[in-house]
Amino acid sequence: MDKYTLNGRIGEGAHGLVLKAYDTVNKREVALKKVLLKRIEDGIPTSVIREVKTLQQLKHPYIAELLDVFPVGLDFVMVFEYMPSGLWELLKDNDKPLNTSQIKCYIKMLLEGVAYMHENNIMHRDLKPANLLINSEGILKIADFGLSRLMWSDNTKPYSHQVATRWYRAPELLYGARFYTAGIDMWSVGCIFGEMLNNAPLFPGETDIEQLAIVLRLLGTPTSESWPEMTMLPDYNKITFPYHRGVPWEHILPDAHSDAIDLIKQILVYNSAKRLMAKQALQHVYFHSVPFPCSVKQLPKPLQGHRMYLKSKEIDTNTKLTILFKNLLSVV
Repeated sequence: MDKYTLNGRIGEGAHGLVLKAYDTVNKREVALKKVLLKRIEDGIPTSVIREVKTLQQLKHPYIAELLDVFPVGLDFVMVFEYMPSGLWELLKDNDKPLNTSQIKCYIKMLLEGVAYMHENNIMHRDLKPANLLINSEGILKIADFGLSRLMWSDNTKPYSHQVATRWYRAPELLYGARFYTAGIDMWSVGCIFGEMLNNAPLFPGETDIEQLAIVLRLLGTPTSESWPEMTMLPDYNKITFPYHRGVPWEHILPDAHSDAIDLIKQILVYNSAKRLMAKQALQHVYFHSVPFPCSVKQLPKPLQGHRMYLKSKEIDTNTKLTILFKNLLSVV
């Protein structure tokens, strides 16, 4: 720990703090993910062990690199390249909206990273904008592998269905599936893609039931032909929803090009066996038509304080809305 000079806090996660630091030996800025071990006898949390093991296996330009790992007293520290921003922040930055070429470039990076993961038999299980970090060159990197799992080739061992953040959770997980494939990551990719195209989440449910209701309302009620395994899922009979014909994709994504709509509609399908996988998606005409994905030089270069700037801006906006609401109440 002696070679790191702490420069402030980046954020706080489920298991500890993420700090900004300077590596005085290698002369670079880094992020230190400090996990506090509440009780020595409990050992290191399973999610942390999974993340370390996974990142030691994966070496790819679009996956966050684990630079070092070591214990410090009751803390367990993981060292990463410092990332000044993330996709969540870029989507929130209304002053600098992403253009079509930049969106294509970022989705291409994400798909290449996901394809590499899946080729190495690893599911991420929590892909979302907040877990896609952006370095100072504008390059996207998949991060936070705390929920990642090795895929069983014979698909005979169950997994937890309580994975993936709700807005990006595949419908089979919402129905309680314990046996599933890398298709759950692709559903998340489709949701992220749609959010980039619309600059708003596609399926923003506040509960699991509402989440499923929104998906069914927009994409339509699945049938035994479109999703044969649906009736076999553990929670299928626990709740019923009214029949929905679905909303045309042109209405869901009103500003999207037809190629983008064709790609997303092949990813966001109920039957995971028919869901386009990352390697297949990269071959889609969307990436090979004008405007082409931009070069790295044309990507936005986030400033060092980009993350904090947007947080303070959001707080300021919320404060103004609160004052406005109070003023309206006083008038009434």
